Amino acid sequence: MGGVGEPGPREGPAQPGAPLPTFCWEQIRAHDQPGDKWLVIERRVYDISRWAQRHPGGSRLIGHHGAEDATDAFRAFHQDLNFVRKFLQPLLIGELAPEEPSQDGPLNAQLVEDFRALHQAAEDMKLFDASPTFFAFLLGHILAMEVLAWLLIYLLGPGWVPSALAAFILAISQAQSWCLQHDLGHASIFKKSWWNHVAQKFVMGQLKGFSAHWWNFRHFQHHAKPNIFHKDPDVTVAPVFLLGESSVEYGKKKRRYLPYNQQHLYFFLIGPPLLTLVNFEVENLAYMLVCMQWADLLWAASFYARFFLSYLPFYGVPGVLLFFVAVRAVPEPPHRVLESHWFVWITQMNHIPKEIGHEKHRDWVSSQLAATCNVEPSLFTNWFSGHLNFQIEHHLFPRMPRHNYSRVAPLVKSLCAKHGLSYEVKPFLTALVDIVRSLKKSGDIWLDAYLHQ
Repeated sequence: MGGVGEPGPREGPAQPGAPLPTFCWEQIRAHDQPGDKWLVIERRVYDISRWAQRHPGGSRLIGHHGAEDATDAFRAFHQDLNFVRKFLQPLLIGELAPEEPSQDGPLNAQLVEDFRALHQAAEDMKLFDASPTFFAFLLGHILAMEVLAWLLIYLLGPGWVPSALAAFILAISQAQSWCLQHDLGHASIFKKSWWNHVAQKFVMGQLKGFSAHWWNFRHFQHHAKPNIFHKDPDVTVAPVFLLGESSVEYGKKKRRYLPYNQQHLYFFLIGPPLLTLVNFEVENLAYMLVCMQWADLLWAASFYARFFLSYLPFYGVPGVLLFFVAVRAVPEPPHRVLESHWFVWITQMNHIPKEIGHEKHRDWVSSQLAATCNVEPSLFTNWFSGHLNFQIEHHLFPRMPRHNYSRVAPLVKSLCAKHGLSYEVKPFLTALVDIVRSLKKSGDIWLDAYLHQ
């Protein structure tokens, strides 16, 4: 291959005006090690080894695409591509040789091409433009519920009935705040990324008491490599729960930390509290302290200050602590307990029943469809789940405002039909039940491998 002069990962970028070295996929595949990462975007080869630590989405997110074609992920995550390309230019070290395919391995090049055409069609249809009225209503009804909950206690007193009703309303408000900050994190509301970031800090910090940076650090990895062990934090839950391929692995190795064949039962007891209350609360605080996200820490502190100052006069210190656990989860306010169950069931109904395993190096469309399914839409389901019932569309187009998922869905269905891909849509209750079924199936697989290997 003429012109192949492979620079090492520390030799610097290609010189402006000089012919770019060319590489084959065999050479690129060798650069997927810690401290030595290359990736391909739009047939150009970039050495991100040093720069990955400065990547705004975190080094893990960009590192998960090491030695791969990351073109579709690049377009999916970034709002202003020309602006981001300026940061990539100093990292450019070469390009794919003319005879090399854009995608490595036995991937469906026609599927990739058709999806990119679909993406362009969605842009032409203005499906990436948000409705200010839609999102203003979302924020307004969240704030209205916060005020309503306080007024119930103020007017009716801190009795059991008004307290339970207020906790229920706050749980709904907190759940809808998750959805709104999720939209902001994906930069799907404002045209300027900076405005999305600022608004997310307010919603995530002041309305929820969490770090926006922490959420983005976790969630972008999930979108980059959904349901992939060690790359998607949402499925890295062993040894408490075994999902997908981990069931066979633990069974063959005779690992039995818990009765996994009963995990579909103990999930009800420890699943939501463990995953959202203990794991999220502790991980969130640790992230802010270790990564020195002091601004996020102040935003989170403002949430707790507002909550406790609002309800301390009615309940006293012990009472307000209990009330907080009820909304969020033990050992937090009552609304947190309700919220944690909502979060786990709604976010996992589209993922846990799907394929979960190790890296398969698929193209963008195939990897997202293997890990997601949809839930039948309705006005209630759309609102209650924050439009995450359109999980397929959301994963294919993470920056698209949620109110446009229903408009792009027919185009996605046509793409799937053309290429023989599964476009799975379930009834709402079936999707919830399938979480339990999937846990039971994984537990049974573990037991069979444990007993017979």
